[in-house]
Amino acid sequence: MIPAPYTTIAAAIFLVGGLLTCFAGFRLFRVVLAIYGFFLGAMVASGMTDPNNTWAVAMYGLVGGIAGAVLMVVAYFVGVGLVGAGLAAIAVNFIWRFLGGDPPTLILVVACVAGAILALNVVRYVVIFGSAIGGSWTAIVGGLALMGNPSSLKAASAPGVWVVYPIDMLPRTWWVYALWIGGTLAGVLVQLATTTKTGKRKPKQNGAKPK
Repeated sequence: MIPAPYTTIAAAIFLVGGLLTCFAGFRLFRVVLAIYGFFLGAMVASGMTDPNNTWAVAMYGLVGGIAGAVLMVVAYFVGVGLVGAGLAAIAVNFIWRFLGGDPPTLILVVACVAGAILALNVVRYVVIFGSAIGGSWTAIVGGLALMGNPSSLKAASAPGVWVVYPIDMLPRTWWVYALWIGGTLAGVLVQLATTTKTGKRKPKQNGAKPK
């Protein structure tokens, strides 16, 4: 859990990191992995100490965040697989929202494994879509937290590892989903238009005809 005095800073990091991930996730994938590795490592480590001890929580979070960032950057292909697994988990949860209840653990595990395998075979598109959808949501959480939204402030304080990404965390209003979908589509289009298959920025066309 992130101490209350640092919640605003965390929200700002969520906003900036989310926008960077959404619109440049593929080209800066190792940077994105470091950002999300830091988030995950900080959340896990900060939950291992007394939540009332602000200094200990901050130190545990910092050390855990650095460790998580390093591990995610070093394990590049693991990160790609996790993106695919995460997308599969989101898809399964969306399906079960309409069916009612939570998805069976076995189906969720199988879907995550399949998503990870698929991701390693179509890396570019999985990374672009995964970074756009994750970055858009993270930016929404950070932006609304900075505006004082109670649910987003709870996410920014990270009381649990998975509180940032539950679909039903924010109020079920149409504009939240519209903003998420719109941000995702914008991120995908920008990334496809500005990067090559290798992740490099596409060269600008100056309009000059070759001689």
